[in-house]
Amino acid sequence: MAHARRYFKETLPTAAVPCAQALALIKQLYGIERAASDKRLDAPARQRTRQEQARPILDRLHAYLQDQRAAALPKSPLGAAIGYALRNWIALTRYAEDGQLKIDNNGAEQALLPIVLGRKNWLFAGSEAAAHRTAILCSLVQTCKHLQINPFVYLRDVIERVSTHPARLVLELTPREWKRLRRDSGAQAAA
Repeated sequence: MAHARRYFKETLPTAAVPCAQALALIKQLYGIERAASDKRLDAPARQRTRQEQARPILDRLHAYLQDQRAAALPKSPLGAAIGYALRNWIALTRYAEDGQLKIDNNGAEQALLPIVLGRKNWLFAGSEAAAHRTAILCSLVQTCKHLQINPFVYLRDVIERVSTHPARLVLELTPREWKRLRRDSGAQAAA
């Protein structure tokens, strides 16, 4: 949805009225998401909210875009924005069917940003094995960030323990389990 919104925002100077209307509807959708996030709704409640509140707005937006497509030149900026939204309509609206999905993929794109910025550096990893190790390390760091774990603390602890840790319990060293076990041990220590 963020990409569709960006296309309309970029086209605003050349087609103010149709773009403003589409942006207003998209803004309402993001408002619903913000309210659901503020209320800390679980996935089923978020899905119900989306079905009750966002689905009618999505239907209005879809109908509006179809009406505007007839008046817009296909190669114009407005035609391109409308074409993008309608071509990707299923993907743009999938979030309304599942409370676990986000309205856009901005979080995933931001997680990949360090990789994209360093792309030319990765060409010179030294060997295929070094590139593979770099990919694993980057994945671990981004997973830690996603789980709100300090990557340095996590990696230091895992590296110190990995040589003596039982192989059958290796899953305990994954970021998610590592966080859970630390939280559980902290709760037991407090008791």
